[in-house]
Formats: sequence, structure tokens, C-alpha cells
Amino acid sequence: MKLEIAEEALQTMIKDAENAYPDECCGFFYGKEKDHRFIAVAVPVLNSKEGDKRRRFEISPEDYLKAERYALAHDLQLLGVYHSHPDHPARPSEHDLKQAVPYFSYIILSVQQGKAAHWTSWQLAEHGAFEEETIQGNNNKY
Repeated sequence: MKLEIAEEALQTMIKDAENAYPDECCGFFYGKEKDHRFIAVAVPVLNSKEGDKRRRFEISPEDYLKAERYALAHDLQLLGVYHSHPDHPARPSEHDLKQAVPYFSYIILSVQQGKAAHWTSWQLAEHGAFEEETIQGNNNKY
């Protein structure tokens, strides 16, 4: 799947990732899907993970419910989840794979020493592994 990210949505994700550093941030993104996914809006949520948030994130069931309601109220599709990897590459971990569900795109932002450095997007394939998605319209790094 190809993704296109509106600049405002991308800046929201980058700001959230940099502000959360050295912890992982997380949030949802919304938009429309036709021949590709257009991400129009990103909305940060609280990393509700108990304990070490530097290597894990968790989104509460209440925040998932709010995300579904937001999508309906704004005539958008909930397209996926973003999160950051502080001082690690923008590649999914085994934990990320275990938490993934079909359909969603998963944007991972690598934050190096407090600054967003690179981002990628992944989708769970039918065979149970992640496949990288193409992000068009930007060079995926700062």
C-alpha cells in the first residue's frame, strides 16, 4: 500500500515523538483510502504503558473507542497507529508484530537524541509478517 501524509499530520507525529523523548509516543492517524491511503490528521494519545515507556507503548481501550468515534464524527477512516522508537531504527520490533492487526498501517518514527530522524510505515501481511509501505511525497527523514 502507498501512503501520502499531509504535512500537518506529519508535523503532529514528529512533534509528539520529539516531545515524548526519551519515551515512546503513540497516536492514531485518519484519512481516506482509494488507490492509496491519504493521511489527513494525526492525533496523539497517552502512552498508557505501565513501567518502562522507553521501549514500549500501549494504547488504552478507551482511547481506541475514542478514535473510532473521532473517525465517524469527522467522516474519516481510522487508518492506523503511529509510535516512536527512541534511539532505535524505524523498524518494527517483535513486540510491534505481536500487537499488530490487519488493515492498519503502522508508522514508526526513529527519534535520535531527541530529534526525529527517519520514519517508515508497515502493514501486517496475510502471512503474518510486516511488509513495508511506500510513503510518497516526502523523503522520510530529517
